[in-house]
Amino acid sequence: MEKTYFAHPSAIIDEGCRIGKGTKIWHFSHIMPDCTLGENCNIGQNVVVSPGVVLGKNVKVQNNVSIYTGVICDDDVFLGPSMVFTNVINPRSAVNRKSEYAKTHVGKGASIGANATIVCGHDIGEYAFIGAGAVVTKTIPAFALVVGNPSRQIGWMSEYGHRLEFDSNGNASCQESSQTYKLENNAVKRIS
Repeated sequence: MEKTYFAHPSAIIDEGCRIGKGTKIWHFSHIMPDCTLGENCNIGQNVVVSPGVVLGKNVKVQNNVSIYTGVICDDDVFLGPSMVFTNVINPRSAVNRKSEYAKTHVGKGASIGANATIVCGHDIGEYAFIGAGAVVTKTIPAFALVVGNPSRQIGWMSEYGHRLEFDSNGNASCQESSQTYKLENNAVKRIS
């Protein structure tokens, strides 16, 4: 069967991986058994993708990222340089807690900034924007903009990654795409 993806010669790809057409895997990365990488992903240098991880289509993983078992990323997710997912709430070197891995789901189009940490068991909503260095310790709603340690929400973002400014009726539009959004009951949805 013809290989339909690119892997740098220094990358290690274990048996049982499913790698989509057009995906690129760069220097010194390790793709472990039974993980799935969708089409047109870009896996930067020194990335570890642990067993059972699922990445959708067009996921961009920057250098030095660790994606541990229990993580699922939907299509178009951006994982910034040196960001980290965890998979155990209370790790101890002398205590085996592999049966306690918590799941983390990252929604379509979400962006996670450089050096951010996502504590396991907390999902990231679609198109959410996690600022550089943030430490996420709770579930993040769709379109939310969060920063800090621990992370706190400071606003809302459009699908194109621009801050949304809502009027008194709860309406906003993206400065780049002109898509419109509605804020109701502390939740944002795109309406056009």
